[in-house]
Parts: sequence; structure tokens; C-alpha cells
Amino acid sequence: MSSPAPRIAFVGAGAIGGYAGALLARAGNDVTLVDGWPEHVEKIRRDGFAIDGMTPEESVVVPVRALHICDVPQLSKEQPFDIAVIAMKSYDTEWAAHLIKPYVAPGGYFVSMQNSINEERLAGVVGWGKTVGCCVSLLAAELDGPGHVQRHIHLGGEKHTVYRIGEVHGRITPRVEQFAALMRAADSAKATTNLWGERWSKLIINVMRNGLCAATGLGGNGRDLAQQTRRISIKLGSEAVRVGQALGYSISPQQGLEPETLALAGEGNGDALAEIENVLIELAGRRGDGQRPSMAQDMHKGRRTEIDYLNGMIAAEGAKIGVQAPVNARLTELVGRVERGEFTPSPGLVADWKVIG
Repeated sequence: MSSPAPRIAFVGAGAIGGYAGALLARAGNDVTLVDGWPEHVEKIRRDGFAIDGMTPEESVVVPVRALHICDVPQLSKEQPFDIAVIAMKSYDTEWAAHLIKPYVAPGGYFVSMQNSINEERLAGVVGWGKTVGCCVSLLAAELDGPGHVQRHIHLGGEKHTVYRIGEVHGRITPRVEQFAALMRAADSAKATTNLWGERWSKLIINVMRNGLCAATGLGGNGRDLAQQTRRISIKLGSEAVRVGQALGYSISPQQGLEPETLALAGEGNGDALAEIENVLIELAGRRGDGQRPSMAQDMHKGRRTEIDYLNGMIAAEGAKIGVQAPVNARLTELVGRVERGEFTPSPGLVADWKVIG
């Protein structure tokens, strides 16, 4: 006799949670989305969740249950969830976990499907034993209107594993295998023994891209095709690699960027710099021209950014162990000033930064 299908809640129904949740629902899973944007929830309720990808086959409209945050107390009248996915901004982790915690079964678990490294924040609310991590690699999706997500890069499939699910203790368990199997309805997925290394590896990519686009107003391709911003991006990633290495993380290559080569490129090694620049230029040719990383989307929409949890985290963690990350610290300060309205996003804000050589 097979086990009943798990009930799954996604707290946060944007480009990460909404995209994954809708595709899991399309595969026949019992999914509930919870979100704080009223128009978004109402659009999903009325018309379904619309997803557009890089091919016509990826473009679907999925009927899926959606709740406003104020609707959550009604869940007390239902069977509890088996899995609660936190897909909110890093600064919303704790309250989102508190919100859904009463409606999760005693044997259930919680998954951080977020940028940065938030497992400790989540565990502070639900306990380490109920905390699972899911690193999302190369999704390039944007919630560009109520009830609609646009993906700007092709599916990972066999070429690139998008969802990497792991336990904080590093062992493969039935629940991470279960969640990886569920996530294959959205894209390629695997259970990993290296959650912390996967997290830091993705953090390196995020610090190279997000804050720089937020400060300059550039999209992903504009950032990587201009030499000045491309080299700032490389320096940001180089600093992040050195901090992660000093912390003892097992950092893996991401999107063709080998960690040690990236670190050397940011330190002025000519051969390494040429190799990394070529990779970034090639990656730009595989993206849609409209792609903007999540922090640039937030800046455009007037929302709070995650800069303190990305570049700010690199600078702060490095300072604790004596590995300085001055360009990450400088970008953190700049994005904060843009966010407060002291500057308008522009490539000119970083035009005079001398970072390599």
C-alpha cells in the first residue's frame, strides 16, 4: 500500500516559490500557495498561475490553490501539511516560519528555498531536526505581474541540476530524496551531501550579479557584456571564494566558473581573468535579454533588497575571520544608498571603480 501524497505549502509564491509550487500542482500534487501580494493571490484564484519559458512547451497556466496571509488561520480546520517550503526573502524567514509552523504535521519538515544561507534562521523557529535546505541554481525567473512568472533561461534538464536538496548534517535521508523527486516536476533535482558547499557556491553567483545590477540598473547581459561591470562582478566573486575557502566550505563549480580560477581572476591573474571573462560572455549569449536578477527586480519595484544577506554577508563573514572583502563591502554600502533614494541606479555609479590590476 503506497503512502498518501504529501500536502505541501509554499510560503512565498513569487519567481521561486510560485514557479515551483505551480509546476508541482500541475504534476498532481496537493499544493497550497501563500503570499502577501493581494492582487497576485486574486489573479491566481481567478485565472490560474501562468508560467512562460524559453519554449512554447514550457508556457502553461496552472490552477493552484492560493491563500492570502490573512487566510492562513483557516488552515486549522484542515489536515496539516507534510512539507512547508519557505520561499520568502531572507529578511522574512523567521516570521514566515512562525506563520506556517502551527499547520505542519508533527512529523513534517520545512524547506528553505531561498537566496543566501537561512537554514540557521529557519531552525531557530522550527528546530534543526525539521530543517532542510534547497539551493536553486540557475532558474532566472521573474514575477513580472500578478499571477505570471517569466523564465529567462532554458530548463536545466540533464545539462544542469537546478534544485539541490540537502540535510544540514550532510547525510542522504528519505525526506531529501522525497523532496528531490517532487521537485523534478519543476526541473532537474538531486539530493546532495554538500548542502553548505552548495549554498556557498550559489552565494558566490548571487554576489557577482544581484547587487551590481541593483546599483547600475543593468540587466544580466548588460552587466556581463560591459568590461567594467564584468570585472567588478569577477572581483566580487573572487572575494566570496576566498572567504568561503577560509570558512572551510567545499565549493563547487557553478555555471562554468571554477572557484579557484575565479579567485585568481579577481586577483589579477591574466590567464584566469581571460578564462572567466569568456565564460561570462558565453553565459550572456544563453540568457534572454530581459533577464534581471532578483535584487534588480526588487530595486525596480521599490522593494527592500537582500543586499545585507548577500554581499553584506560576504563582507561580514570575512571580517570575522580576517579575510577582507572590500569590494563586497563597498557595493553593500552603495546599494543601501540607492535603495534609500540617495542615488539613481546607473552604470556611472561604479565607472571609476578600479578592482583588478
